[in-house]
Amino acid sequence: MILELPRKTQRLGGVKIHEVQRVYELDSGATKFPTKVREAVATISSDEIDVINQRMAVVVPIKDERTNILEGVLSGIPHDCQVIVVSNSSRSPVDRFRMELETIKEFNHFVNDRITLVHQKDPGIAEAFKTTGYESVLENGLVRDGKAEGMFVAMALAKMMGKEYLGFVDADNYIPGAVHEYVEIFAAGFILSDSPYSLVRVSWVNKPKIEEDQMIFPKWGRVSEVTNQCLNKLIESNTGFGTEIIRTVNAGEHAISISLADLLPLQSGFAVETYELVNILEQFGGLVPSPHPDVMSKGVDVYQIETRNPHLHAEKGDSHIEDMLTSSLKAIYGSPICTEKSKAMISEALNNRGIAPESMGPPYPPKIKPLGGLDIKRFEAVLRTTSQTLTEFGR
Repeated sequence: MILELPRKTQRLGGVKIHEVQRVYELDSGATKFPTKVREAVATISSDEIDVINQRMAVVVPIKDERTNILEGVLSGIPHDCQVIVVSNSSRSPVDRFRMELETIKEFNHFVNDRITLVHQKDPGIAEAFKTTGYESVLENGLVRDGKAEGMFVAMALAKMMGKEYLGFVDADNYIPGAVHEYVEIFAAGFILSDSPYSLVRVSWVNKPKIEEDQMIFPKWGRVSEVTNQCLNKLIESNTGFGTEIIRTVNAGEHAISISLADLLPLQSGFAVETYELVNILEQFGGLVPSPHPDVMSKGVDVYQIETRNPHLHAEKGDSHIEDMLTSSLKAIYGSPICTEKSKAMISEALNNRGIAPESMGPPYPPKIKPLGGLDIKRFEAVLRTTSQTLTEFGR
């Protein structure tokens, strides 16, 4: 892969947020070689990417998506990656989880990938978290509904498998080639990072959709345009300098090093991607005292890399958009580093959409304790003896 090096980096305390980087070539070959503009681009060989892929788990959270789309997503993930599918699909009247299981089994008969499948509502997972003191992910005796909760299940499984990196790809991606590019981008970001504490977020080149029988290619989704502005305003009001550095607040496709994931609490539901950035700024941005001074000295790298493939996914309606918007803005509004100027901008954004700004106040969505405190050996022992849905395929 050949991609441009960041032209600008915003530094806040121990955090380096790199400007969006453009991919020039998806595959630069097996050998790393110098380019004519080597000071402006990074050339990352396929051999280097393969090394990262072997150390990475790619997570596919799924809830009632069509199984043929799931198969397409799986086909786009590089063979050397461990795949973790966390399903929160319905079990009745149609057992969609059973359909997913059969789809993966049939697919894997031909490719022999390493794929782990589990259902989010598996009582064995809940028991494993309860036994290890992680009731913060539970509700009514089971893992709580929500995207963040499914992601946390996957994080625990990846750590159980000894993986160093963790990528997330939504199950509603229509283009397998785009999925493949996402994972290559994840690997490229980790290779570029000088720190073990790194986050790589995908910036889609466009999100095509059909309007009046014509394909159009807008750059920003209806949520991200607003949330990017609000998080940039938070940075601006803390530094005094205007910025547009953040372009990936709602990046469902993103990846994180396990060493950084160990330190971050997750906020429940659709706020998870936004709160990831907000919490990094809270803990390591130098705006309030950091609980991890050793991480401050090593730094946290946040990479944003633009795709070549468009992001084509299922449209889920206006109510889904509103839920995403309010959850994301609430994650910013409720932060201790959110200034009054930032809150005023969020209130204005809500007013413009007919949403009462008062909805930003407490109670805030529950938070899940950071992964680092989980007794992973105990978790695995309980999970393997009590799980009803854990299924492992492949080599």
